[in-house]
Amino acid sequence: MMNQKPLTFSEGIKDAFPICIGYLSVSFAFGMIASAKGMPTWAAALFSAACVSGTGQFVGLNLMSAAAPLFEMLCTLAVINARYLLMSVSLSQKLPVGMNLWRRLVVAYGNTDEIYAMASTQSRPLTFPYMVGMIVISLTGWMAGTVLGETAGGLIPQSFVVSMNIALYAMYIALIIPEARGSGKIAAVIFAASALSCLFTFLPLTAGIGSGWIIIIAGVAASVFGAAVFPREEEAEE
Repeated sequence: MMNQKPLTFSEGIKDAFPICIGYLSVSFAFGMIASAKGMPTWAAALFSAACVSGTGQFVGLNLMSAAAPLFEMLCTLAVINARYLLMSVSLSQKLPVGMNLWRRLVVAYGNTDEIYAMASTQSRPLTFPYMVGMIVISLTGWMAGTVLGETAGGLIPQSFVVSMNIALYAMYIALIIPEARGSGKIAAVIFAASALSCLFTFLPLTAGIGSGWIIIIAGVAASVFGAAVFPREEEAEE
């Protein structure tokens, strides 16, 4: 078998360019919402650079604007972003064996859903320059969209900027509907989480619970429900 040529930095930029375009639009909406909530441009840019998580940033921004306790925010974002732990463990199996710790930390920092999907489907061996190329171009789109959204938020009528809050819910719907249509089990878990969230929000005894804790309780409870009712079947041994 012929040795495969290692992936390069420029190939990483080329492969992740569509991700950059997608991030530009999502982070633009985040920047506009951040502007509407009074967050300065430098803070929004720092938020995007430190978090690099679409769902995490939208939820975190809403919790911050609602003056949620720090511990509640930390727990909520930890639950929302827990999938990155599994994704990083999976991706680490494809990285070069000799890659040192600081390089692995760089890859972990930029390991988003889209970058993970792109890297996982590569038939050629992954390299650090290739991963950096994907991270650099993707982060460029994420940061540029945030700054542009913040700038546009100061130029566009406030009523339109405030209406951009619906982008959070639109993103959630875009994430869950395709999965729910393809699997009745996933649809049942989503319904359970939604029902629990509504109950905790509107029942008098639980109405005072913070929105972050409601996300944690509903998400964990729905996950336990799914694991108990729809256990994963062991793959048959060949």
